[in-house]
Amino acid sequence: METMAQPSLCIVTHTFLPHVGGIERVVYEQSKRLMQKQFKLMVLTNRIGTEKNYTYDGIKVRCYDSLNIGFRLGIPYVLPSIESYKTYLTSVQSSDIVHAHGHPYLSSLIAAKLAKRYKKPFVLTQHNTFIQYQGLWNTVERLNDIAVGAQVLKAADKIIVVSNATRNYVLSLGADPEKIKVLHNGVDLDRFKPQPATQETMRRKLEIPSNAAVALTVRRLVYKNGIDTLVESTGIAVKKNPRLVYLVVGGGPDFAEVKAKARQLGIEKNFKLAGFISDGELPLYYNTADFFVLPSKSGEGLPLVALEAMACGLPVIATNVGGIKEIMVDGFGEIVPPNNPKSLAEAIAKFSNSDFSSRKNELRRKVEQKFSWDTNVKKLVEIYEELI
Repeated sequence: METMAQPSLCIVTHTFLPHVGGIERVVYEQSKRLMQKQFKLMVLTNRIGTEKNYTYDGIKVRCYDSLNIGFRLGIPYVLPSIESYKTYLTSVQSSDIVHAHGHPYLSSLIAAKLAKRYKKPFVLTQHNTFIQYQGLWNTVERLNDIAVGAQVLKAADKIIVVSNATRNYVLSLGADPEKIKVLHNGVDLDRFKPQPATQETMRRKLEIPSNAAVALTVRRLVYKNGIDTLVESTGIAVKKNPRLVYLVVGGGPDFAEVKAKARQLGIEKNFKLAGFISDGELPLYYNTADFFVLPSKSGEGLPLVALEAMACGLPVIATNVGGIKEIMVDGFGEIVPPNNPKSLAEAIAKFSNSDFSSRKNELRRKVEQKFSWDTNVKKLVEIYEELI
């Protein structure tokens, strides 16, 4: 890289901030640090209610128009317009490296094909494992894996996966094991940290009793995220501990249905839906809680919310899905089967009667040692250096 003073990087992602999501956050955290390391970069993404070109916290973003089918159903699949091809072409041609996020997207496939045509190194990051949807969508996803995903994986010069579970997934689709590198996600240690003084203030604001045992979930309210399992577990767990309050942060297409289900079960006082909360406020909500719950059904590569919770000193109860087991800290959490409200409720009831407050800093130190974005990006730069 010595001969290339400021490498030019084209980062391709189907959605980007201000649209909120896990991939968007990973791209943001990596991009900010890559710019500090003198990379000249541009994010190429789908246009969702933004200008054609904009800057997000110093990151240059170039957009193309597309048909965003499935977004209202919680399936964020993008169909780039014919006119978008020119935007892709100029973006790839002007870059030294092309780095796409997500194997199943047409945006990644177009970027892969153009990178090969113009002899640009092509890096792919795969985040999730197979996502279980309802009904026909599972078949559609499997067909897309074959028609689109396998081509993207084959074209990649390097495949970054966020967990060993994700590695196994891409291997099942024919990925070359020699190309794969496991690179765990990081967490913003400056933003997500224990703030003991916050708890009392936030509980008053949210009308949560000061002596409540608060279980926090940060999820987009869609089927694959296991919100139905979470609601059903509440009715069981609160019978074991009436002080238990579930605090659910997030919006989504199933919000009204979840709210109606909580009302039907008569658990409105114990099941608080906070709705969408900005990234800036999220640390306050983590510090309101006593522990964190991740009720996913499928698709988890390496969930950022679990890392954020642990960085704030919260133990984690999670379903045995994807790569979550790879980041759990012994003595600070429990794994339960997915789609099992009874098992989830038992774990939640147990943790609601435990006090981890004196051990928050111990958990925090363990997270600091293993999961930081600075370490993540240092390893990412090493991958780029191999390819330039």
